[in-house]
Amino acid sequence: MLYLIIAIGIILQALFIKVEHDEKYVAADILKGSAALMFVIVGFMGMNKGLNPGFAGRIFTGLVFGMIGDILLNLRFVFEKQGQKIFLAGILAFLIGHIMYLVALIPYAKHLIIDIITGALLAAALLAYIFKTMEVKMAFKIFGVVYLGAVIIMTVIAIDTAIFPQANMFSAVPGAYNNISPLIYAIGALLFTASDIVLIFNTFSGVTKFSLRITNLSLYYLGQMLIALSLFFRR
Repeated sequence: MLYLIIAIGIILQALFIKVEHDEKYVAADILKGSAALMFVIVGFMGMNKGLNPGFAGRIFTGLVFGMIGDILLNLRFVFEKQGQKIFLAGILAFLIGHIMYLVALIPYAKHLIIDIITGALLAAALLAYIFKTMEVKMAFKIFGVVYLGAVIIMTVIAIDTAIFPQANMFSAVPGAYNNISPLIYAIGALLFTASDIVLIFNTFSGVTKFSLRITNLSLYYLGQMLIALSLFFRR
């Protein structure tokens, strides 16, 4: 059943990419929301596998907000006059999702202060380059600083927990260490971050390419699915 749901999600995501490219935006949004529902279902199934309930519940909530963000980001093409507001609302939904991921990960980060500083510096360097080379409206700049900061810090913390897995992070068994789940989660977080970087360059560079859109959407979906799947690989 798990593999079937994953396969359905990948097929729906692929169909969404094609339909969106054909500019059938209502159908595309339905497909995108349906594809996102698949990683939410995977996360729900993982949450009910006897894991650390607090950790798994926060990850699941983050996945739900990811699905909401998915739907909103594509609604901007359906309601073009409100496109900017809907886009920002979608980014806000993703931000809330990443905050939930952060809240889940922070108690298990061995080098939290170093992670936060490293993530903040990486985000600052990327944002400085973006603002210097691309024309970005002030509203997007404000959201970009907060959102990218949260995304990159979350990813750095995820890498930390993969290298130095802590007891009871993915397991409800007292003192149990799990090496596989944090690694899968970290890979998912890296793919998510890469997809956001591709999205930014494809949206604000002035030259939109369908190949980059495929890359962005594929990396994003695989990232979210891996984050959901990480709840299954436990001791």
